[in-house]
Amino acid sequence: MAAQASPGVSVKPGPTVSIDALSRLCSDAFVSAGMSADDAAIGAHVLSMTDGWGVFTHGSKALRGYVRRLYAGGLNPHGSPRIAAEGGAWAVVDGDSSLGMVTSSFAMKTAIEKARSSGIGYVGVRNSCHFGAAGYYAWLAADAGFIGMSMANDIPSVAAPGSRGAITGSNPLAYAVPAGRYQPMLLDMSVATVAGGKVYAARERGESIPSTWLIGPNGLPTDDATSYPESATLSPAAGHKGYGIALLIETLAGLLSGAASRWGIRSWLGDDPSLPTGHGAAFLAIDCATIAGEAAFIARVEELIDEVHNAPTADGADRIYVPGEIEWEKHAAALRDGIHLPSDVMASVTEAAQICGLELDSYFFETSHSSETSHSS
Repeated sequence: MAAQASPGVSVKPGPTVSIDALSRLCSDAFVSAGMSADDAAIGAHVLSMTDGWGVFTHGSKALRGYVRRLYAGGLNPHGSPRIAAEGGAWAVVDGDSSLGMVTSSFAMKTAIEKARSSGIGYVGVRNSCHFGAAGYYAWLAADAGFIGMSMANDIPSVAAPGSRGAITGSNPLAYAVPAGRYQPMLLDMSVATVAGGKVYAARERGESIPSTWLIGPNGLPTDDATSYPESATLSPAAGHKGYGIALLIETLAGLLSGAASRWGIRSWLGDDPSLPTGHGAAFLAIDCATIAGEAAFIARVEELIDEVHNAPTADGADRIYVPGEIEWEKHAAALRDGIHLPSDVMASVTEAAQICGLELDSYFFETSHSSETSHSS
């Protein structure tokens, strides 16, 4: 089955678009939905950078869902994240039902400031929504010279060992480490074997999936992508290990922050778009310079990466990657050559543009490419 948009939406084949043009499209859509230019720029940078990494499940494909919630009121276009409580090395942020990327960027920057003064900072978030790619916020910390971690909870969609149904959310976890002459080490993972977005994408494209991705209603593996999420659930990564990490994330992002938890969270895609979702998140920053000395720490990270690169490779393998290298190579290519949007992403972007009254051709026929990777908002 080919990817389809809603009835009445004409979808063009996926074009190649510059990162700048894609960011401008997302920003204009957010502004059309009532957000300020500054907040729109933050959300747009998260989505376009994520697509630049090649993580199409969490980039501009989500634009349609975000603008629907902004127009319906489930996301507050005029929301203002604020610190609700804090101490020397910690804070709790109330997101005011703002766009999750706006709240999460604010929260990670708060964690960085806490770490500057205390060596480490924890910021929990409540009253938020889906925040896109967790790796973006970890990268924000690494880009500032800090080790960063980010995570969030979600409505249950992942089984536990022995369960017939969903027990935890797919609860993403990411870390980033500044790496001197290298791009930051960067890992962004779900506690499920794969993120739900990958199953949705396979379903929309009519593609088959491995039997390790889903657990059917009988508690046994299934390769039927069309059964998710109606009757199937995601399988936990590495069984009990992924399940255990999911509960840690639920603790830090949901229970400790005061956010909604498990079935108290509303689905950001499936539930009434006029209602807040109540997602929680957590962000940690560690000041490498204070704890280990900046130059000494970076030298050790570079040495670690060199050792990994120089390790013997298996038969048929050209090289050993550290986390994030593949994504950074894709990002460099995207800056140079633009991004080719998959058909399912194009379907979502097309509908989002129609909802917001935007003309796609003015963005997709732009050929200039940005060379910047830093977030300047």
